[in-house]
Amino acid sequence: MITDITKDMALYTEEVFGPVASVYRAADIDEAIEIANATTFGLGSNAWTRDEAEQQRFVDEIEAGQVFINGMTVSYPELPFGGIKRSGYGRELSGHGIREFCNAKAVWVG
Repeated sequence: MITDITKDMALYTEEVFGPVASVYRAADIDEAIEIANATTFGLGSNAWTRDEAEQQRFVDEIEAGQVFINGMTVSYPELPFGGIKRSGYGRELSGHGIREFCNAKAVWVG
């Protein structure tokens, strides 16, 4: 767990893989969303709040392929997995993932 991350640290904008929890402190929800989106990556995100209006804002405004509220980012086979921005394009797992590996063909016979 790494806490007290500041804007001058590479960890502020870099995507980290491994058993690392990066903990950011925000004064309010606006700053929290700004911190979450201040990166060119967007694989997964987590936010903790019991306020349903805040939960919805996180879901609507965080730029990530996955948004987990009050829980850690995990992979479930029934949920699509993948990021946006520099974290990848497309999805794997679930029905969405299966469609990523298919080529749809439109056929019309007149």
